[in-house]
Amino acid sequence: MNNYTAAYQAIDREAEHLINLAGKIWETPEIAYNEVNACAWIAEALKGYGFEVEVGASNLPTAIRATWGKGHPVIGILGEYDALPGMSQKVCTHKDPVVVGAPGQGCAHNLLGITSLGAVIGMKAELEAKGLEGTVVYYGCPGEEVLTGKAFMAREGAFRDLDIALSWHGSTMNMLTDGTMTGLNSAIFHFKGRTAHAGGDPHNGRSALDAAELMSVGANYLREHVTSDVRIHYVYKEAGTAPNIVPDKASVWYYVRAFSREAIEDTYARLVKVAEGAAHMTETELEVEFLGGCYNTLNNKVVLQAVHEAMKETELPKYTEEEQAFARELNEQSPQYEAYKAQGMLEGSQIHDGVLDILHQKGYGSTDVGDVMHIVPCAQVMTACYNLAAPGHSWQITACSGMSIGHKGMLYGAKVLAAAAAKFYEDPALVEKAKAEFAEEMRGKTYNCPIPKEVPIPQPQK
Repeated sequence: MNNYTAAYQAIDREAEHLINLAGKIWETPEIAYNEVNACAWIAEALKGYGFEVEVGASNLPTAIRATWGKGHPVIGILGEYDALPGMSQKVCTHKDPVVVGAPGQGCAHNLLGITSLGAVIGMKAELEAKGLEGTVVYYGCPGEEVLTGKAFMAREGAFRDLDIALSWHGSTMNMLTDGTMTGLNSAIFHFKGRTAHAGGDPHNGRSALDAAELMSVGANYLREHVTSDVRIHYVYKEAGTAPNIVPDKASVWYYVRAFSREAIEDTYARLVKVAEGAAHMTETELEVEFLGGCYNTLNNKVVLQAVHEAMKETELPKYTEEEQAFARELNEQSPQYEAYKAQGMLEGSQIHDGVLDILHQKGYGSTDVGDVMHIVPCAQVMTACYNLAAPGHSWQITACSGMSIGHKGMLYGAKVLAAAAAKFYEDPALVEKAKAEFAEEMRGKTYNCPIPKEVPIPQPQK
């Protein structure tokens, strides 16, 4: 069994403070690169716990780098705190926004930044109690929901000071995977044409909407001729104002995902050619606004194993009858309910209350944690913070992340991270083993930020 009492007790002592902070961030949701309040509150808390704190780290206004301790290993914990647009939701078991159309914590990032805060509090306590040498680093990372925050930070030199990095995310289950999640490129394609009366003199018009639609046709044909891991998806940002006016402006936002940077970059280059062809066909002008990109994940198995051991050694949350009833009502409304019920997953606890074996499965979602994973040995742990059948990026997650179900998963996650970090502080040879695996996985490659220098760092909206 473990001996991480100091870390656990420190997190338990600060549990009320941590829950209150998570609640403040939940009540004040801020979208990517606008996390001004969340950043300030977490920075203030870190200072109170004795950390040296830099706000505006890596030239990102809402990024944080906070440190405590000295020497090696240098272990970094990744925090996030941005909300999702349109995910406003009250803490209740039916869809009911606090403010219709407003942001909300539909990915539980109000818990994420605070889980990481709890973890570094525990790590500091453990080092102090055992008289161990090592450095604790909290990296507060903005803009994860647009999948570019950590890439911008990495472009500015972040994470290279670390020996090991650990990340956490809320989930429907207590789990780890050594499978790959996709990386991506993100860009908006702007077409500029010439307006005209669509009925009176359409021959004088050059439709930007035609160009955008022809690009979509070309992208659909491109899907047949890419590797099976590639995903291409899009939304229209602008498409004209009225049917009787030839649109002179149209824009469409695309993601290109794949399991490797090579496949992403190859497909993206071909997509740009499709856009250029659409512009030629319609005699319109094209401007490509490249928003950024991220790497696929690269979970380090040595780090994964240490985290998995910590998960099994750390006491799991216990749920009340009220929490089970709340989760049951949510599960029954989930589009996944019948499938989960058929598999027998909802016969017992409505919230996951065990620890899964390490999973060997790939995922088609993306996270900018992948960038950090290509700089330093890293793994991401997920703990149950919402009902078992909660759909991703949903109002159900917003509801759970604002109440005790989410808070319990958050505190459990903080303890797991602190215990996993302690294993590396206690055993420097384990750090070297993780680094050796990382070097073998990279096979001589180095991280190259997917966001060029000329792409500006997003700034908070006034």
